[in-house]
Amino acid sequence: MEHLALHIESLIFTGNPSISFDDIKQALEESLATSFEDDEIADQIGILMEKYASDHYAIEIVEMAGGFRFMTKGAFHHTIGTFLRQNTHKKLSKSALESLSIIAYKQPVTKTEIESIRGVNSDYTIQKLLEKDLIEISGRSDGPGKPLLYSTTAKFTDYFGLKTIEDLPKPKELDPVDNQVGEQAPIEEEQKHEISIIVNEEE
Repeated sequence: MEHLALHIESLIFTGNPSISFDDIKQALEESLATSFEDDEIADQIGILMEKYASDHYAIEIVEMAGGFRFMTKGAFHHTIGTFLRQNTHKKLSKSALESLSIIAYKQPVTKTEIESIRGVNSDYTIQKLLEKDLIEISGRSDGPGKPLLYSTTAKFTDYFGLKTIEDLPKPKELDPVDNQVGEQAPIEEEQKHEISIIVNEEE
């Protein structure tokens, strides 16, 4: 079938983290309403693997863990590692720090509780913290509507250099610069004081 390789390419690209030969075949036959021989699909996969083996591409198709997946070539691992390291250590905004501090000290906590303390909508901030894997959904409250509960993750403790959540500094320790843990966020002294006030109010 014409463009069969392109259909296979799209499946391998979508596979998370990889896609098996059987899954490729099943998806092709159902979506294209056509039966395919194993050899026909294998030949097209081989063509794709040869295509991406070229020096014109920074990625390649590899067979591993019983499936096929796209991976970057070894020559670019340092560049990618640099980006991932930079992205991991991007500083948090003031609003993100405010929400994160509330979650850390009051967890598990609902979005409504966070917003009642901050006084502003926190949908965007919570979503960003979830994307950074600094917080997670840890269940539902028994309150009306059973709202979601949020808690910090293991990555949170790593990010701020804590062994466990119990190692969080007490609110009275947050003002002195010498007592800060983790990477300093891009906020002014006045803003740090505001965050300290938020936490202190919850004692």
